[in-house]
Amino acid sequence: MMPSTLSRLLFGTDPKLRRMLSYWGATALLYLVFILLVLQVADRRLIDHGAAVVLSAYGVGGIVVSYLLVRFGARLGLAPTVLSAIQAVFAISCNMWLYSIAGPLRGATLMGLMLVVVFCTFALRPRQTLALAGAGLAGMGATMWWHQAHDPLHYPPMVEAVTFAIMAICSLAVTLITGEMSKLRARLKAQKEELMKAVETIRTLATVDELTALANRRHMNEVLAQEERRRGQGCSTCIALLDIDFFKQINDRHGHAAGDEVLRSFAAAARAELRAGDVLARWGGEEFLLLLPDTGEAEALKVVERIRARVGGLRIAGLDGADLPDGRRVSFSAGLTPRRGAEVLADTVNRADKALYQAKSAGRDRVVTA
Repeated sequence: MMPSTLSRLLFGTDPKLRRMLSYWGATALLYLVFILLVLQVADRRLIDHGAAVVLSAYGVGGIVVSYLLVRFGARLGLAPTVLSAIQAVFAISCNMWLYSIAGPLRGATLMGLMLVVVFCTFALRPRQTLALAGAGLAGMGATMWWHQAHDPLHYPPMVEAVTFAIMAICSLAVTLITGEMSKLRARLKAQKEELMKAVETIRTLATVDELTALANRRHMNEVLAQEERRRGQGCSTCIALLDIDFFKQINDRHGHAAGDEVLRSFAAAARAELRAGDVLARWGGEEFLLLLPDTGEAEALKVVERIRARVGGLRIAGLDGADLPDGRRVSFSAGLTPRRGAEVLADTVNRADKALYQAKSAGRDRVVTA
């Protein structure tokens, strides 16, 4: 089996699942370190060897079961918080068991409960972590009570009581501190998301015309600069300037709301005829600049004529009686010109502007090439 196939089989392909399994891997490594340490202590006769072996087998089994739960948790309908709670309860049970067999080393095991709490901070809400810490204290308290009641010689009641009190205070303190850290982390995450949205909004406002949703003039100048630096492969670039006819009369007679509707409708109609790579921008007022990369003049003329035909089919409600060619029909005039060699595109735009003026002078609703 290929390594990549084995990786997909063991860890899946979903990034979220892989991240959860990486957390499982870190936890499993920690368990294995503790298991090896317990077995080493048992070999030196500090704790009962048989009990240490049984606990180690329990730990290994828990590692395997937790892997299966994480790997197939989505199919079983187990949420990440549920998986974390299950693993935390298992860890607490290991801690209780180890305390019972550790003898004189049992005090060292009490750190395990706080470690469980810290791990759960990353997956559970503060209240859930607090509840889990309470459950852990209850379990450890019951274990300590049982031992002092049945074996007071090795588990003196006063020692167990003081030990439990110190453990409870430390565990609750750690729980509260980690809870506040979790809240802070959640606030920082929310602020980061808000900042990213704000940056995206600013980026959009800086590059997109708010009314027409086309590129604005500033962004179009950047696109033109990029086009100037680009080295074509024998293909020319064409520039067209489009100007809506009689737009001033529309604003004067029907108000700016009607004018805005004409601009939006024009932009939508023109955008529908653009090809991949074409860029249309609102150049100013009712004037639009169209960049047609890697396009000859004949093909560019076809594109502009298609736009003119679609725009000519627009009928804007409320424009009856305006000085338009056909009542409510919207039209535009255009000047189209190819870029000559490696000239500055500003010169190409100037020629397109002159061609646009000729189209206006010749009666509007037409395309003039230069």
